[in-house]
Amino acid sequence: MYKVLVIDDDTAIQELLRRVLQKQGYEVTVASDGEEGLEKAKLLQPALIICDWVMPRLTGIEVCRKVKANPTLSTTFFILLTSLGTVQNRVKGLDAGADDFISKPIEMNELKARVRAGLRLHQLSQDLQTQKQLLEKELAEAADYVRSLLPESITEPVKIESLFIPSRQLGGDCFDYYWLDENYLAIYLLDVAGHGLRAALPSVSVLNLLRSKAIPHINYHQPSDVLRALNNTYQITNENDKYFTIWYGVYNRSQGQLIYSSAGHPPAILVSGNGELTQANKLKTLGMPIGMFPDATYMDDFCIVEKFSSLYIFSDGVYEIPQPGGDIWGIDNYINLILECSRNGFCNLDKILDYVRELNGSKVFSDDFSLLKVVFG
Repeated sequence: MYKVLVIDDDTAIQELLRRVLQKQGYEVTVASDGEEGLEKAKLLQPALIICDWVMPRLTGIEVCRKVKANPTLSTTFFILLTSLGTVQNRVKGLDAGADDFISKPIEMNELKARVRAGLRLHQLSQDLQTQKQLLEKELAEAADYVRSLLPESITEPVKIESLFIPSRQLGGDCFDYYWLDENYLAIYLLDVAGHGLRAALPSVSVLNLLRSKAIPHINYHQPSDVLRALNNTYQITNENDKYFTIWYGVYNRSQGQLIYSSAGHPPAILVSGNGELTQANKLKTLGMPIGMFPDATYMDDFCIVEKFSSLYIFSDGVYEIPQPGGDIWGIDNYINLILECSRNGFCNLDKILDYVRELNGSKVFSDDFSLLKVVFG
């Protein structure tokens, strides 16, 4: 049984509407002014409200605004009862959130029809809200699953910490690090084009594929070979229009050497030295994003890693922060931030995140924010 609330300071109108609507099978409650009507609306959560426009204390327009501003009442269908028939008045009512109007004197058949139509729309809104809640619950469960796949921080023999903040519940970024054997550490970060579920699925697929070493006949110690195999596996097709960038490196613990390859991804930043002598080197190789071209080539490069150096691997969402005037904060400013923090002897990921959030002006980023820090000690 739908609940209907009638708000009118005219007791004759109250009684008329109550009797007519009760005969239609609705549960009807009446209120004599706007303040009483608001209190009853919050208590009863009616499906539909019929409210007089001109009333003492609170007008119908004011009641409408307050009802529509209340999250628990936002789907309530609101009908303004009015003798004000000008276009300007109706525009004013619509701008306040009114869903429909009934003119005085009231024509009963029109009233019944408008109430039926309003309740149908209310039910549709309720159904959509229910589906939205179910979808949000499923997305939250999927996001928890993705987070459960990401590796935990480690402290020995190298220290690795991470930040993963998708722009939505699900994002296209993903990363992993694990020992190929007791001497070689593989570490990578990838960024699938787009956001949401369609971007999260390929990223999880790549993580599971690499972690299980399911691609045959490749050398997981050679980054370019891994990227070549991924490019052959994840080519863009009519069914799959997603490509991704990736930075992949392998650290040789005994030799202190890092070999790496990248596919359209931002460079990793290797910070070494102490104090004013601290310097940053960009680690990047030429290579198109994975999936764009079947004949794309990838190459390796390497560097010697000094003791206590730090390696930062990240997605472009870390530094592509819009600024007033339309500019982008940019990677050079991001590298300068890392250097400044390192020279001061304190560069943890939370400090970087706080700084970037302040630049962004919001805790919610327009792109996925993923950041790895590896300290070689």
